[in-house]
Amino acid sequence: MENEFELIAKTFMGLEPVLAKELTQLGANNVQIGRRMVSFTGNKEMMYRANFSLHTAIKILKPIAHFKAQSADDVYEEIKKIDWTEYLNNDRTFAVDSVVFSEEFRHSKFVSYKVKDAIVDQFREKTGSRPNISVANPDLRLHIHIADVAPGKSECTLCLDSSGESLHRRGYRQESVEAPLNEVLAAGMILMTGWKGETDFIDPMCGSGTLLVEAALIARNMAPGLFRKEYAFEKWPDFDADLFDHIYNDDSKEREFTHHIYGYDVDIKAVNTARLNVKAAGLTADITVEEQDFKNFTQPKEKSILVCNPPYGERISTPDLLGTYRMIGERLKHQFLNNDAWILSYREECFEQIGLKPSIKIPVYNGSLECEFRKYQIFDGKLKDFRSEGGVVKTDDEKRQMAEKHRFKKNREFKQRLDEQEENESSDIRSFTFHKHDFKKEERGERRPRREDREDRKPRYSKDAGKSSFSGRGKKYSDSPNRGGHERFDRSGGKRNKRFNHDDE
Repeated sequence: MENEFELIAKTFMGLEPVLAKELTQLGANNVQIGRRMVSFTGNKEMMYRANFSLHTAIKILKPIAHFKAQSADDVYEEIKKIDWTEYLNNDRTFAVDSVVFSEEFRHSKFVSYKVKDAIVDQFREKTGSRPNISVANPDLRLHIHIADVAPGKSECTLCLDSSGESLHRRGYRQESVEAPLNEVLAAGMILMTGWKGETDFIDPMCGSGTLLVEAALIARNMAPGLFRKEYAFEKWPDFDADLFDHIYNDDSKEREFTHHIYGYDVDIKAVNTARLNVKAAGLTADITVEEQDFKNFTQPKEKSILVCNPPYGERISTPDLLGTYRMIGERLKHQFLNNDAWILSYREECFEQIGLKPSIKIPVYNGSLECEFRKYQIFDGKLKDFRSEGGVVKTDDEKRQMAEKHRFKKNREFKQRLDEQEENESSDIRSFTFHKHDFKKEERGERRPRREDREDRKPRYSKDAGKSSFSGRGKKYSDSPNRGGHERFDRSGGKRNKRFNHDDE
């Protein structure tokens, strides 16, 4: 059996327990929660699966060196001790990013330069030439994290970045709206509710449809990596294409979803954008998006959960912010009886306007905004009567969570931002940019993409010149029953099985 090695999964603050649970369910070992990260151990297959399957990870890093340093020169010398011919040659490119929490190392870019210099100098001394830097699309991505452990001494961790582009960039987003909800945060919110498709799902302010798509992926237990073009580990010298092909094409853990997902928005542009993104994900059979103002929301016919990310008055302005939250509370009280609603927001005064008592409050960051995710149980009549009939307002787990010390910052100011400044593309949603992707469509509808269909993807070849690293080309897979709104393909070109038809051909 292949030896296990250390791995780190990065995430947003507040999502660490959710990510740890995902990793445990995936089969990772030695799972330990840290700050904006979860460490674990696994083999190459686990590293591939973590990138492909985790809903709440931003990056999967593979540490290759731990050392202490008191100066930039110490960092340079430690990096130079590593035999870089194991990872690079003169024909390959690399890039270095860094995150620094240190009094000694105040500028993260300077740390990146010292790492780069050490690698380049080693190659020059050994070969007389050097590999080049490529910020946009390097063959090898490196990540160094530096944090003070004592006065004048810092702990340094150097990692290989196995993900490349942040994992929140799933690949299904065709268009966006103002201040879109990050995919990783959206998935984390849904997983926090405990919903896995047992009821209908409703987002009455759906924007570009992120919560809708992420909910469908969770309900069907579909990997969020299905739509992604590439991962950084695919360029590593030891990349196992057959192993990743097997992981990519394995749908054995996907499940049936017998309920439905509904999205509404008052803005027709947002509705059209959400429909486009839902179609790109091949999930139109599971998701319906309609133009509707939340003030016209009516009691759903089926048991439902509602998850909503209303405007905060920060990135999206609204003429009557507090009035919007009063309206939300009114609709929930009168038109969402005997169901649970979850609201993400930023301002206490907004929550107060809802006029309902939450059963749990979960602190979570939306970019740099310290928000709360609150659960409301909506029942008819008085609380006393609800309890007498066996209703439970707070579960034992919710009571335990709410009793935790230091769960919330004291005297939290709504304008407060994170004190730490990270050079991390995922640290603030306002810096996100989204790329437009086009998926090849079958004549009769959508399907799950195969990896070879991903646009702008250069053919990968094995070490034997001219020989494709893919195997089993043209091989047909069994026609076992499957779910989703598309046909599923194996990456080598054969049709795997046919999913149900669409209503939007």
